Amino acid sequence: MEEKLFNELAESVREGMEIIKGKKQPSRVFHFSSLDIQEIRKKYNLSQQKFARLMGISVNTLQNWEQGRRKPTGTARVLLEVAANHPDALLDTLKKADAQSEK
Repeated sequence: MEEKLFNELAESVREGMEIIKGKKQPSRVFHFSSLDIQEIRKKYNLSQQKFARLMGISVNTLQNWEQGRRKPTGTARVLLEVAANHPDALLDTLKKADAQSEK
């Protein structure tokens, strides 16, 4: 590794430790809006069982999300954002996946 890159990386790690310890404020903060998963599901006009299958999750997981006992994170959250904002993209992708699995 080049010395310049190493020094930048080392400085970044030091800065991260200062932020974690509360000695420095982060330069930016990300805020995510909460998702109304039940509303998303109802846009698709699907039962909990069918929407859970569409999303590749268990019905229990979906129920926990809808009732606020748990919150989706990571890939599941991204997929729900796609489901909420781009339903045609999600449905098109699933149709193609189904067609390929039938071959």
